[in-house]
Amino acid sequence: MSTAIRPDEVTSVLKRELGGFDADADVYEVGTVLQAGDGIATLYGLSNVQAGELITFPDSGVRGMVLNLEEDSVGAVIFGDVNAVSEGDQARRTGNIASVPVNENMLGRVVDPLGRPLDGKGPIEGDTIDMPLERKAPGVIYREPVTEPLQTGLKAIDSMVPIGRGQRELVIGDRQTGKTAVIVDTIINQKQTQDTDKPVYCIYVAVGQKDSTVAQVQRALERNDAMEYTVIVNASASMPTPLQYIAPFAGACIGEFFRDTGRHALVAYDDLSKQAVAYRELSLLLRRPPGREAYPGDVFYLHSRLLERGAKIISNQEVASDMNNLPEGLKDRVKGGGSLTALPVIETQAGDVSAYIPTNVISITDGQIYLETDLFNSGVRPAIDVGTSVSRVGGNAQIKAMKSVAGTLRIDLSQYRELEAFAKFGSDLDASTQRQLNRGERMVEILKQNEFSPLPAEEQVVIIYAATEGLLDKVPVEDIQDFEDALLETMRTQHESVLDTIRESGKMSDDAESEIRDVVSDVASTFIVVDDEDEEDDEMLEAL
Repeated sequence: MSTAIRPDEVTSVLKRELGGFDADADVYEVGTVLQAGDGIATLYGLSNVQAGELITFPDSGVRGMVLNLEEDSVGAVIFGDVNAVSEGDQARRTGNIASVPVNENMLGRVVDPLGRPLDGKGPIEGDTIDMPLERKAPGVIYREPVTEPLQTGLKAIDSMVPIGRGQRELVIGDRQTGKTAVIVDTIINQKQTQDTDKPVYCIYVAVGQKDSTVAQVQRALERNDAMEYTVIVNASASMPTPLQYIAPFAGACIGEFFRDTGRHALVAYDDLSKQAVAYRELSLLLRRPPGREAYPGDVFYLHSRLLERGAKIISNQEVASDMNNLPEGLKDRVKGGGSLTALPVIETQAGDVSAYIPTNVISITDGQIYLETDLFNSGVRPAIDVGTSVSRVGGNAQIKAMKSVAGTLRIDLSQYRELEAFAKFGSDLDASTQRQLNRGERMVEILKQNEFSPLPAEEQVVIIYAATEGLLDKVPVEDIQDFEDALLETMRTQHESVLDTIRESGKMSDDAESEIRDVVSDVASTFIVVDDEDEEDDEMLEAL
C-alpha cells in the first residue's frame, strides 16, 4: 500500500485551510493611563484623539470621554466606577464622538445619561440614532419666531409669564420653593396635547438629585398617565460626577430627535446649578484655571451652548433639511416646524439672584419664573413673584382669550403688593384703597393652585375673567377656593359649549363673555353674605 502524498492533495488542503484566513488586522490607537482618580484619567499617547471622543479602558470595560488635549498628555473623564481604572491601564480610541442612542421607544423609560435603561424593564428595543452630546445649535436662518403657546396648566404662569413652544424659560428660587412641582405640573398638562396633531413629548433631566426624589417624580407622572410621553434622564447624586455633567446634554439630544423630526418637545433641566458644580469639580481636577467663585471661565459657555439648542425650527421643509450637523440616520427624517422648549432650573442661596450662575442663566434665557420663599411659606403656591418674573415672548405665546382677560392682572397684583405693605403701617384707609386691597386678596386666592392639578386654558380664562372684572369682590376670601370649584363644575356640566368655543377659537366672543358673567354672578350669589354696612359704602362710592 503506497503512503506517498500527492501534490494535488496538499494543494487542496492548503486552499481549504487558508480560505478562512482573515488578513485584516484589528488596528486601533492605544494610550496608557498615567494617573487616575476622582473620575479623571490622565493618559499618555492617543496623539490623534479628538476632544469629546469616546474612549474605552479594555482592562475594566469602563468608558470615558476626552476633555483636555494638552501638549504631552490627554485628560479624560470616566463614565462608571472611578476605582476600576488605575495607573498603567490601557486606553483605546473608539473614533466616535460621545453620543446618546435615541429612538421612539425611550418614551416611558428611565435612562442614564448614556441612554442605558435604569428602570429594570429590559433593553430599549428598535433601531436607534446616535445623537451627539455636543451639537451646534440651529442658526438664525433655521429658526422661526415663537408664537405657539406651551400651556403649563398653572394660572399664574399662563396668565402673566406665558411660555411659548421653542422658548427658554428659567425657573429660579431657593430650595423647597416648588421649582420641581412647576416642572411636573407642566409635564402633566401636556397630556391634553397627546390626542391632537401637535403633541408635546417631555424629557425630565434630574441632575444631582436624590434617587428617592426622582422616584417620587416618576410616581407622580405615572399616577397622572404622563410617563407614556415622557423620558426621565437620571444622573442622581450617587452617580459619578462626569455623568452629572453630561446629563443635560443627553436630555437635549433626546429633545432634538423629536424637534428635528417635526414634532414638539419640552426638556426640563433640574437643575443646572448642580451641573455647574459638577463641571467645576471636573475642571479643577483637570487643572483648568478657576475664575469667579472658583467656577472655570467657560461655565457661561457651558450653559449657553446647551440652552441655545432650544428653538422653534422653520416650517419650510427644504430649508430645515439643510440644518447643520445633522446626525447620520436623521437626515432622511428631518421635517420643519418642530420645536424644543427648555425649562432650566436654578437653585439660589437665600434668594440671591445676583450670584454668578443665576445671573449667567438669566442672561441666556428668554425670561424667568422666580419663586419666593416668603410667598411659599405664607401659602401662596405656586409661589411666583410677579415683580421679578417675566417672559420675553409675552402675549405672543398666549391665546387671545387669555390675553384679553389677563391684560391688567400683573399690574393689579403689583399694585396690591405695594398697597399691602403700605396698609400695614396705617389702619385708616379710604374706601377706594380698601376696595383695591380686597380685590387683590381675591386675585391672590384665585391664582393659588394645588399640586398635580393643572387646568385647561379655557377654564383658566373663565376664573381669571371673574377675578379681573371684580365679580368676586363680595365673595369672602376664605370661600374663594370653594367658589372656583363650584364655578368650574357648573361650566363643565351646564355650559360646556362656551368652554369648547374658547378652546377651539382661542377667543372670547361677546356672547361667551355675557354667558360667563351670568354664570359667575349666579354661583357667587350663593357665597355672598349681605352686610348693610357694605351696601351703605357702595351707595356712598357710587354717589361720589
